[in-house]
Amino acid sequence: MLLSGVAIAQDARDEHPATDADHHDNHAYVRHDEWKKGAKIDPNDWQRGEAVDYHTYHLKKPPRGYEWRLVDGNYVLAAVAGGIIASAIVASAVH
Repeated sequence: MLLSGVAIAQDARDEHPATDADHHDNHAYVRHDEWKKGAKIDPNDWQRGEAVDYHTYHLKKPPRGYEWRLVDGNYVLAAVAGGIIASAIVASAVH
């Protein structure tokens, strides 16, 4: 009986696989024309991004309440609360 419960759980995972890759960005470049100053970044995009140290990547210091994230090969500076974009730069342009 225990084995059938394991099989059912495995079948459910196969139907809806959830991995870290589903929730994290691999940083490959994706063009986002919608990421302009004053626009709002989609919360899912923001969450997939990785917070970056602006010093390390020679980015300008973020204003209070803003943060740089690396999302889809772009550095995005946006408000932590609300997701209003202040700047978006292709990551390869910074290196």
